[in-house]
Amino acid sequence: MRLKGRERRHKRVRKKIIGTKERPRLSVYRSLKHIYAQLIDDEAAHTLVASSTIGMTNSGTKTEKSKMCGRILAEKALSKGIEKVVFDRGGYKYHGRVKALADGAREGGLKF
Repeated sequence: MRLKGRERRHKRVRKKIIGTKERPRLSVYRSLKHIYAQLIDDEAAHTLVASSTIGMTNSGTKTEKSKMCGRILAEKALSKGIEKVVFDRGGYKYHGRVKALADGAREGGLKF
């Protein structure tokens, strides 16, 4: 039931959010252990930049790792010339690890 609710919320949000090459969509997926983020150009159906907490060696809470993941994503995006993005929370509440990832991306230099 919980998964179906998240999918329903995500579809509702995706009706309004579209990523372009100039302003890609920052898509977030949260699993029990990790968090994944990618910048997607929906017009070309192409992932421009991706980052996740898999393989992070630094110890810390999942929230701290999420913030670091956002910073890493922002660094990769800025190196490709991407400064502005549209945030897609993926049907999750803007809270906890999702918020930490967004804050890390903002600290890294992305604007949304």
